[in-house]
Amino acid sequence: MRTPRFITYMTQWFDAKQYDLEKQASDDTIDLLRITPFIFLHLACLAVFWVGISTTAVLTAVAFYALRVFALTGFYHRYFSHRAFKTSRAAQFIFAVLGSTAVQRGPIWWAAHHRHHHRYSDEIEDVHSAKQHGFWWSHMGWFLTRKNFKTDHSRVPDLIAFPEILFLDRFDILVPVAFAVFIFLAGQWLAAYAPSLHTNGWQMLVWGFFISTVLVMQATFSINSLTHCFGFKRYKTKDESRNNFWLALLTFGEGWHNNHHHYPGSANQGFYWWEVDITYYILRLLQALGIIWDLRGVPEDIRLSHEKTASKY
Repeated sequence: MRTPRFITYMTQWFDAKQYDLEKQASDDTIDLLRITPFIFLHLACLAVFWVGISTTAVLTAVAFYALRVFALTGFYHRYFSHRAFKTSRAAQFIFAVLGSTAVQRGPIWWAAHHRHHHRYSDEIEDVHSAKQHGFWWSHMGWFLTRKNFKTDHSRVPDLIAFPEILFLDRFDILVPVAFAVFIFLAGQWLAAYAPSLHTNGWQMLVWGFFISTVLVMQATFSINSLTHCFGFKRYKTKDESRNNFWLALLTFGEGWHNNHHHYPGSANQGFYWWEVDITYYILRLLQALGIIWDLRGVPEDIRLSHEKTASKY
């Protein structure tokens, strides 16, 4: 009796559209069986006690952390969600693939939920508001629910025009699995042909994929939770968004969250030269190379509108 249901869950792991078609997907409870891959990702990090550590593995983890944080913040967020610059269709797809390796679903799902967040920020409709629903729910409970697993295409009419992006969104598990297999095979190749690096496939998989992925997740999740609880408010936005220097470092500029909610359309979230925004620096480089163009900035009058109203918490 349970076999058909299990097969249904397996199908949903590989084809997100099947989940969207289910009537139960409107309910706001956490489906423990469906979120098994998410739990496994975190538990797999414990394998580090068996595979050990090497300089090569750690550097790989750091490199893939940086690459994927940029893909998420620069493209999933500032491009797909806010259209803060323009690029070619080919570059759009390449960075969508890179963002998909972070195991945070597809770019359409991500952008749809983020646009909804800005529309209802810290109101009851905001599904990941710490103010409305509690800290842990805002950090990672919300996206584990049946309801929020769905993608509302009505929020992203500009993105669903691209079949290749729709494909990544529908089969969002394919890229992470391929990425994990690539890392494992690369580790096995290094073990055979560069033994002086003291690594192997299993060690590279644990450090380069599992540990790196979980670090990317927890760092970026903190923008939904921590930056609506801790930091300072430069601008009097309608929500609890705050600027947080340490999170800005970890997330390549996303920690300037009150700035962002004050003017979401800007490609830079650090509004002053001392506000470190690594994602924006890389975007400037990509613009200089002609890969992207028309980076939008924050108008001077909007940037300086806080002069008489700044408050710190």
